[in-house]
Amino acid sequence: MKLKGLRWWVVSLVALAAVINYIDRQAFGALWPDIAKDLFPEMDKDGHKAIYGTISTIFILSYAGGQALFGKIFDWIGTRIGFALSIGVWSIATLLHAFAQGMLSFSIFRSILGIAEAGNWPGAAKANAEWFPTNERALAQGIFNSGAAIGGIVAYPVIGLLSYYFDWKAIFIVVAILGFLWLLPWLFVVKADPKSHPWLSDDEKKYILSGQRNQDIDDDGNYDEGYTPTTAQLFKHKESWGVIIASAAIDPIWWLFIVWIPLYLSEVFGMDVKQIAFSAWVPYVGAMIGAIFGGLLAKNRIKAGWSVDKTRKLTITLGIALMIPCFFLLKAPGTAINAVIIMAVLLFGFQVAIGNIQTLPSDLYSGKIVGTLSGFAGMAAKLGAAGLTALVTIITTGGNYTPAFLIGGALAIIALVAVWFLCPKIEPIKPKLKV
Repeated sequence: MKLKGLRWWVVSLVALAAVINYIDRQAFGALWPDIAKDLFPEMDKDGHKAIYGTISTIFILSYAGGQALFGKIFDWIGTRIGFALSIGVWSIATLLHAFAQGMLSFSIFRSILGIAEAGNWPGAAKANAEWFPTNERALAQGIFNSGAAIGGIVAYPVIGLLSYYFDWKAIFIVVAILGFLWLLPWLFVVKADPKSHPWLSDDEKKYILSGQRNQDIDDDGNYDEGYTPTTAQLFKHKESWGVIIASAAIDPIWWLFIVWIPLYLSEVFGMDVKQIAFSAWVPYVGAMIGAIFGGLLAKNRIKAGWSVDKTRKLTITLGIALMIPCFFLLKAPGTAINAVIIMAVLLFGFQVAIGNIQTLPSDLYSGKIVGTLSGFAGMAAKLGAAGLTALVTIITTGGNYTPAFLIGGALAIIALVAVWFLCPKIEPIKPKLKV
C-alpha cells in the first residue's frame, strides 16, 4: 500500500501532538483560580500568584532540561519511538495532576510533565529534517507551530466548558486521555523513516531526499551522509550559537503570554475562570495564522528564487518588526478586548519569526545532529523563559505588567541581532579544515 502525501500525514500528527501538548499544559493556568481557592483558601491574590509563579518556573526549568535530554533521545532512538515515549510520559504526568494536594505535589507532577512535553519540539525539528525538503521546511514547521497555537485556542474554551460539569481534578483526567489516544494513529502511520517506509511512493521518496541538499554536501547522492559534527564540534561554529541565542531570547516571549495571560486578565480586568476561558484563546488565533503565514511566505520566496539565507532573515525580521510596537501598546490597552487583539497581532509576528528560527538547525546541519542542536537551543530557550517567569512574579506585584512587556520587546531585538550577526550566511555548514 502506498499513501500519497505521506509526509503531510506525518506533520499533521506532529501538529496534533502539539495541540494536545498545549491543552495539557494550559489546563493548569486556566484552572488555577479554582485550584488556588480549593488548596490555598487562606491566601490573597499576591500569595496565589507567588505559588503559581513558583510552580510555573519549576515546570519551565524541567522543560529546559527535557529539551536537551529529548534532543539526544530522538537522535538515539528515532522519531517514531521518541514521540511515543514523550507523549506517553506526559499524559501520565497530566493524569497525576488530579491527585495533587499542594505546592510540593503540583511541583513534582509539573516537573515530570515539563521534561516529557519538551520532547515535542526537538522531535518536530527532527521529523521536519527527515520528512521535508529544504523549500518546505518552514511551511512544515509552521503547520507544527500552528498545532501549538490551536492548542492554545481550544484549551481555554474546552477547560471552560468542562468546568461547568466537572471539578478541576476530573478535568485533568479527561485531558490526559487525549495523549493516550494519539499514540494509536502515530504508531500505525509512522512505521519508519522516509528511506524505508513501506507506504512511501517512489516519487515522494525521491522528492523528499533530493531536496535535502544539506545532507549531501558532496553531491554523491547519499543523503544520509553530510556534515555531522560531534557535540563539541557543534559548539565551535558561531552559527550554532546564533541559533541558541536567538532561541533563548525569543522563546521566553511566548512563555510570557502562555503562562501569564490568565492571571493578567484576572488581575487587570477582573475576569473569573469562565470569562478567562472564553477570552484567552483570542491571541492564539493570531499565533495560528502567523505560523501558517510564516511558512507559506518562506516557501513562496524560496520557490521564487530567493536563497535560504535571504528568506529566513527577512521573514524573521518581518515577524519581529510586527511584535515590537505591540509591546508598547500593551502598556495601556484600555479594555480587555483591545488587550487580547494586541496580543493576537504580537503572537502572529512571533510565530512568523519563530517558525523560521526553528528551521535553522536543519538548514545548517545534517539530520543526524539536528535533534541535538534543537534540544540545546530549546534548553537555552526554556532557561530564559524560566528566568523571565520568575522575574514577572516579582515585577508585576499589584497588577502592573508594563515592565514585563518592555523586557519582551528587548528580547525580540536580541533575537534578531543574533540571527543577523552570528549566522552571516544560512547554508549547509562544512567541516573546518585542519591547518
